Amino acid sequence: MRKVGLFALVLSGLLCGSGPAAAEDPLTRIAAAVERAYRPLLKEYDVPGLAVAVTRSGHSAVFTFGLADRERQRPVTRDTLFEIGSVSKTLTATLAAYAQALGRLSLADAPSRFLPPLRGSALDRVSLLDLGTYTAGGLPLQFPGGVTDAAAMIAYFREWRPSAPPGTQRLYSNPSLGLFGAATAAAMGGDFADLMETRLFPGLGLAHSFIRVPASEMERYAWGYGRNDRPIRVSRGVLDAEAYGVKSSAADMIRFVEAHLLDPGRLDPPLRRAVEGTGVGYSRTGEMVQALGWELLPYPLTLERLQAANADSVRFEAQPAARLDPPQAPKGATLFNKTGSTNGFGAYVAFVPAKRIGLVMLANRAFPIPARIAAAHAVLEALADEAP
Repeated sequence: MRKVGLFALVLSGLLCGSGPAAAEDPLTRIAAAVERAYRPLLKEYDVPGLAVAVTRSGHSAVFTFGLADRERQRPVTRDTLFEIGSVSKTLTATLAAYAQALGRLSLADAPSRFLPPLRGSALDRVSLLDLGTYTAGGLPLQFPGGVTDAAAMIAYFREWRPSAPPGTQRLYSNPSLGLFGAATAAAMGGDFADLMETRLFPGLGLAHSFIRVPASEMERYAWGYGRNDRPIRVSRGVLDAEAYGVKSSAADMIRFVEAHLLDPGRLDPPLRRAVEGTGVGYSRTGEMVQALGWELLPYPLTLERLQAANADSVRFEAQPAARLDPPQAPKGATLFNKTGSTNGFGAYVAFVPAKRIGLVMLANRAFPIPARIAAAHAVLEALADEAP
């Protein structure tokens, strides 16, 4: 598959190609699959713009649709910055695995080892691994409304009482993953955003990924669109950077996916171990295995099974969890995936290392997750058909 920038160029090749060679071009078939899967979503869900990046056997392409800014009529490009929402958790997890590779922390540590104000609380009996896999024992999806600053956050965590023993129940939680990231930054002796922007992103080769979008990059930053259709961007919140604060481009995110698919020897050894470490499974909930950031499923799988693993009940309700002891690297072909949303943006990332295929979708509207899953599944099937 050749490297391609804008979807318009791919579509031009699709429409203007001639003869059997053009008809058999794998990129043409994949471009057609992306067009079929994603073009209808713009109208059906009034999505202003989106970018889809795919990779197959080390070759990537970025396809773009619509507008990053309706008022100024700015088109989406391969380098447009989108809020990736909870897909940020996979990068926070990579930073934690990097800290572990450097010997700065152990996943068995309690967060209070690095955050002294938490000592003497119920979190002394919770490990960083519990926080990173949402199995601390009932931390909620969001902080209560009164938790608006660091002092209130510490008070909340000190007063929190688990509803289940650590490791036995999975409840997806921004406070859980956020605290995981905060403890990681403390273990590394730095500010979380600084560590991400000056160490992790450059180490992974992500040139257009930020927690804090600098003035020089604001022209690339898309506007999101919420329920009232007014332009919106993410608001600051407690532990927002750690849980859902990354802004990135489709070109950068497919590079991040390729760090999991290709020979990671291009990375520094600790970062290589970190990327590999985020693919280790630590607990099982139904068919899904929870790794650090990523959610793992046996592959191949039907659309119905992929939808079930990303259903509202899995995201919003407490589910029984079985600790994997010892932790398990994927056995056989496995799909890694993660959804993400903010009030104005939606994202989905999925890849299959055994097939060396992957997909990133970034949009400036948080359209329904089932629609994201269905479109991605269709394109992944097309990529798998083309895989050698």
